[in-house]
Amino acid sequence: MRENGYFCCAKALTLGKGQIDLAFRSLNRTFAFYSKRETYMVDIKVVNKSSHPLPGYATVLSAGMDLRANIPEPITLRPFERRLIPTGLYIALPPGFEAQVRPRSGLALKHGITVLNTPGTIDADYRGEVMVLLVNFSQEDFIVEDGERIAQMVVARHEQAKWEEVEILDETERGAGGYGHTGVK
Repeated sequence: MRENGYFCCAKALTLGKGQIDLAFRSLNRTFAFYSKRETYMVDIKVVNKSSHPLPGYATVLSAGMDLRANIPEPITLRPFERRLIPTGLYIALPPGFEAQVRPRSGLALKHGITVLNTPGTIDADYRGEVMVLLVNFSQEDFIVEDGERIAQMVVARHEQAKWEEVEILDETERGAGGYGHTGVK
């Protein structure tokens, strides 16, 4: 029923109904095992000065949490205008972590709204309000409403670099080729 830890769906086609039910229960247990096993939760201190709930994950395997606008009145973003939108959230990330502010795909596709400095990085020592730099790349006005989901935040581990000055770098197949060097096909 399993190949390399995963249920083989092709084999299910040759099974009876009871066997298929059993196989899918097994698949669900396997999925639950892997999703629990690979999930690491980090505690983050947060002050919520908004009237909205804390950001949360939409699904068990979501990477990002939606950030909401915390504004006293609607804000109109004109075409090609950019604005800092407050969230009412203040966070304290542990050392070795950052929060990345990223666009929401639906706003980008349907309305041309994106996060201008994507991903925006919130460092572990920043204690100010989490703000979202939105830009309107469409030809029409876009109205941001209070409580609207405007971006997503991904919390991620990171490393810090220590420079090692050298006179020459090692040779690679790619070399100095960049910006389209590998082609489009």
